Amino acid sequence: MKQNRIDLKFKEDKKLLSIYFSAGFPNLEDTVPILKNLQASGADMVEIGLPFSDPLADGPTIQESSTKALQNGMTTQKLFDQLQGIREHIDIPLVLMGYFNPMMQYGIQKFCEQCEAIGIDGLIIPDLPVDVYHEEYKSLFEKHGLYNMFLITPQTSDERIRYIDDVSNGFIYMVSSAAVTGAQSSFGATQAEYFKRVANMNLKTETIVGFGISNADTYQTATAHSRGAIIGSAFIKFLEKEGVDNIKYFVAQTRK
Repeated sequence: MKQNRIDLKFKEDKKLLSIYFSAGFPNLEDTVPILKNLQASGADMVEIGLPFSDPLADGPTIQESSTKALQNGMTTQKLFDQLQGIREHIDIPLVLMGYFNPMMQYGIQKFCEQCEAIGIDGLIIPDLPVDVYHEEYKSLFEKHGLYNMFLITPQTSDERIRYIDDVSNGFIYMVSSAAVTGAQSSFGATQAEYFKRVANMNLKTETIVGFGISNADTYQTATAHSRGAIIGSAFIKFLEKEGVDNIKYFVAQTRK
């Protein structure tokens, strides 16, 4: 069986930078140009957000970009159409992040088949409980070579984290706080403590930190005890202001 690109990426000896954006934002047809620019700029992995009208965990920046993407005409099918043939240009891991409802509406089996055909490596579905996934969807996802990544927060118990570690592949998404997403300029002691606590659990699954990472400082802190960090809101704000063609500056200033 061919190896998942996420696993191959974690074999590289470095801290990983993953970037999130809402598909269809700033403009409907920006998806492929954004992916090409991110890869050329040295991003290690990309999470493509599937816009949804009622995002639970998303802060105002991601909600607004999601709403704008929907207004621009983005749909699940439109995204799949845009991503046809993407593997001719992009070899870094691609993860789709979205809520379970649009996937169910699309038809979960058809959704997984499309992902496999395009070359999607995994999914992050914040509102799909780990137990439900384990019992009802794991075999379907695995059949189509899709990893499913779960979120943990500072409030997640050690016991729960161990269970998630047990059923996980790819990576565990460490939410830096229990709040909604959004860019912060620095992390407090509580967050640093949480990063350490999870690192000391010696999980078998790699961890990546998300929520609140916006600059070189927060990226450094987040990756001190994990394998990488995910940046969303700060990148979306950058895209809105600086546009798709200047992505290389964003990646460079985060990694400096």
